[in-house]
This record gives sequence, C-alpha cells and structure tokens, in this order.
Amino acid sequence: MARLVFAGTPDFAVASLQRLMASRHDVVAVLTQPDRPSGRGRKLMPGPVKKCAMQHDVAVYQPAGLKDPEVQNRLAEFAPDLMVIVAYGLLLPPEVLSLPGTGCINVHASVLPRWRGAAPIQSAILAGDRQTGVSLMQMAEGLDTGPVVAVEQTAIGTHETAGELHDRLAELGADLLIRCLDPILDGTLSAVAQPETGVTYAARISKADACIDWSRSAVDIDRQIRAYDPWPVAETLLDGERMRCWRSVALDTEPPADQSCRPGRIEVVTGEGIDVRTGQGILRLIEVQMPGRRRMHARDFVRGHDVVGKILGSRAS
Repeated sequence: MARLVFAGTPDFAVASLQRLMASRHDVVAVLTQPDRPSGRGRKLMPGPVKKCAMQHDVAVYQPAGLKDPEVQNRLAEFAPDLMVIVAYGLLLPPEVLSLPGTGCINVHASVLPRWRGAAPIQSAILAGDRQTGVSLMQMAEGLDTGPVVAVEQTAIGTHETAGELHDRLAELGADLLIRCLDPILDGTLSAVAQPETGVTYAARISKADACIDWSRSAVDIDRQIRAYDPWPVAETLLDGERMRCWRSVALDTEPPADQSCRPGRIEVVTGEGIDVRTGQGILRLIEVQMPGRRRMHARDFVRGHDVVGKILGSRAS
C-alpha cells in the first residue's frame, strides 16, 4: 500500500480524489488552495476538493504557495510515495517535485502537447477541435511539459458545452489514473517525452472574454457560447442591458445581402429562436437570460418583446 498526497482544488479534481480514496492505497493528505470568498456575503468557502476530503476525514493542507521551506518541510512530513496533482492551480517547485519517491503525476484535460495551461477544455471547443482527451503526465518544471505516461481520447460533441465536456473528462481522467496507478508505483509503466511539434497553450479565461463580437462568424460565436458555459457565460447587450447567451446554433443559411445591416442585427424571430446576423452567417440564439431573470428559451423571451431589427451589442437600438 502506497502513501499518496493529492493536490487539487476545483470540481474537476474530485472524481480522481474519490477513486484514490476508494483504492487500496492511503491518501495521507490533501493539498488544496486556500478558501476563497464566495456568494453575496463574500464569505470564505472551501473548494470542492476540500469538502470531499473533509467528508472522508483526510488531512487538508492549504498553503498560499509552495516555495516556503516551512511548507516544503510540512509536505515532507507526510512521506508520500507519490503525489497526484489534478487542477491544483499552482506550479510545483523542484523541491516539491522531488519529495515523493515515485515522483508527481498530473491528470491534465487535453491530449498533450496540445492545450497546455489553465483552460484546455474551453480552448479545445473554441478552436473547433473534434477530439480531445486526458493525459497522465509525469510532472516536471515548466507548464505541463513533462513526459506523458498514458492518454485517453474522446470525441467532442457537435453541441457539447464546456460544462458537459468537463464532467466527462473528469471521469475519464479518474479512470485513467486508477488504471495506471499500480504500474506507475511499481515502475512498470514508462513515460514518453512530449513531441516538440503541436504545442499550443490554453490561456486563463477572464470575464472580459465573454463579450460577443458579432463581426465574427456564426460558427465562432456558437463555439464561444458553448466554451463559456457554465462560466463566464457569453453575453451581449440588448437595449443597453446585458443578455446572457446560453445556447445557440450556427445556421447554414446566409443573411440577405444588405450591406446597410450591421452584424448583431436581429433578422427574424421564430418558434425555434432568435436569428442574428453575424460577420459570416446567421446565429440562432436558443436559450437566453436577462438580468434578474431565469434562463429561458428564446421563443418565451420574445413574447411581448418587439426585437426584430434591434442591434445586439450596441448601447442603443
């Protein structure tokens, strides 16, 4: 039985932690980021990994960083045979990487070296990738640069959101981790260096990325809407108010060739949704949300609202 230290913070890491705790090995500690303010009261709230660990009476350690020698000494006291890192959110310095006898293994939500970095799931959808997956990587200095132990691939659904893909990849990563855990510990599973070609980076997402630019193509905007569900949620302006766009589809049809009409113009409203002119093609908004209101189908939203001809994204229509 091996002594394991698990490092992770958000929902994506929970499935892997649960599988490890159910295995024959001993999760001696969970390393997770400090509690963050949340909700209207901005109270400090534990993250999903901490909640999971506390439910199973596993020791939780929450340093603000890992470069302090005192923090490193505390980690050494756990005497781990292996550290498993899943969406922890902090880079591990060399002193931490060298602590476990078998090293540090990371579950990453892409097929490396494509989409190294903080937002691989959203980046894959934004780029229109048809395939993605999870990589089990031996951690090294640098951002997701270590040799890969194993990979599991999966197709991205045509209308799949980041939230849906996130949940599938979390389970896929947990399955891969458990399948490879014993061979990693006994040294029978070797790692392969990542190729130097095909490297891409998934930058951290900000709220500013959510604003829809209607001069882009309908296909690109549809990807944006799917990639930013459930956060930060793609949005535009309607009559100066923010309108969140939760679900859409890029239509094959082109808008009428009227050069006087700007991208963002609502061309027509049907029972299927709100059809909006873009820089290339028509985007049908299917599910939207206005401030203080619930998400709703576009056909329900437009009842009693004359929106045809309005320009989305403008301060005045």
